[in-house]
Amino acid sequence: MKPYLYLRGLRHVDHTVFCVENGQKTYWDPQFGTLMPYSSGQQVKRSILDALVEAMPGEERAPITFTYELTSDRSEHKVLHQKEPWNPCNPAYADQLIGGWMRAQSKSLTLKRRSPLSISAMRPLHPTLAGTSQESLTFDRSENPDHHPVLVRNAAGEELSMDEVNAFLLSEARALPRRHWIPKDKVGPRAEGLFVFDMAIDLRRLFKVSVNQHDPELEPQKIEDLKANGWQESTDRLALICPKKRREEIIPALADALVNWRVTSNQSRTYSPQATLALALSDNANRLSNVIRADLRENTLAEKPKADPVIDQNVDGLDLFISLAAKGYVPGIVGDANAMDTAEQVLRDRLLAFDYDA
Repeated sequence: MKPYLYLRGLRHVDHTVFCVENGQKTYWDPQFGTLMPYSSGQQVKRSILDALVEAMPGEERAPITFTYELTSDRSEHKVLHQKEPWNPCNPAYADQLIGGWMRAQSKSLTLKRRSPLSISAMRPLHPTLAGTSQESLTFDRSENPDHHPVLVRNAAGEELSMDEVNAFLLSEARALPRRHWIPKDKVGPRAEGLFVFDMAIDLRRLFKVSVNQHDPELEPQKIEDLKANGWQESTDRLALICPKKRREEIIPALADALVNWRVTSNQSRTYSPQATLALALSDNANRLSNVIRADLRENTLAEKPKADPVIDQNVDGLDLFISLAAKGYVPGIVGDANAMDTAEQVLRDRLLAFDYDA
């Protein structure tokens, strides 16, 4: 069995926001001259780790210590500075083992573990198949004006009485609605369309943690603690291997998370189910790029470029799972109501079949 497993997913996104940098993160596509909305690989990983922990009863995210430094300025005024969060660097926690860690502090050992999951951003399948839209909003309480008070101040900041307010409204033929208009430039764009994400899983490192102290992932004391809790040295004595019982707890939850994750961080708003239309799994990354793709139409010079989404069911050497919802966006395909459940089972079997003790 090859040591890498590759996954590509296609999702449909409805009028939502992935991140909050100016309303929605975008990047520029130079060929088609358009802004492309995206969810960063870091946000995708965070969402997968959330789903992983949720799928494991009794499991919790590793505790992160938020550190601050209290100093004095020239006037002896106390100033509080936020420093880097302190990571426990403990693979006993599932989210640490799968997600990796980094801890770099002055006068202490730098520890880092690269995640065995390499995750792309979730971005448009093609520049013409996704985009952004904007809208204005209102904050409206006009249906019950007696319950929602109105406060009016003059230029000096003094509150006007209701008699003064009513006299002004009568003289100027004005109204005081319980409604606040929010222009679209304050709201930010929403993302919508067909989005794709890719992932590479390094099976050799999935449940192994290096004990090399020249470029350390673990502190010496943590190595001893893990050994005392059943972690075994690898044959080459360069790594510790997660106990089989613990692996069998994590793998079903990991398969569930890889298939069913949703953008869950506090940067996501305007809910969209982000339905998974198709999922492809292979040990060959190139096959995945061929099976879920977009084909550019043969356009005349007078037309804007357009592309069609393609899910190619004739590519060999991979497992392809297509949901019924995909038929609403990609013509000529055969879907399955249980496609994502089957994908989860196949992924679980592939992960369980690998020899992690070698």
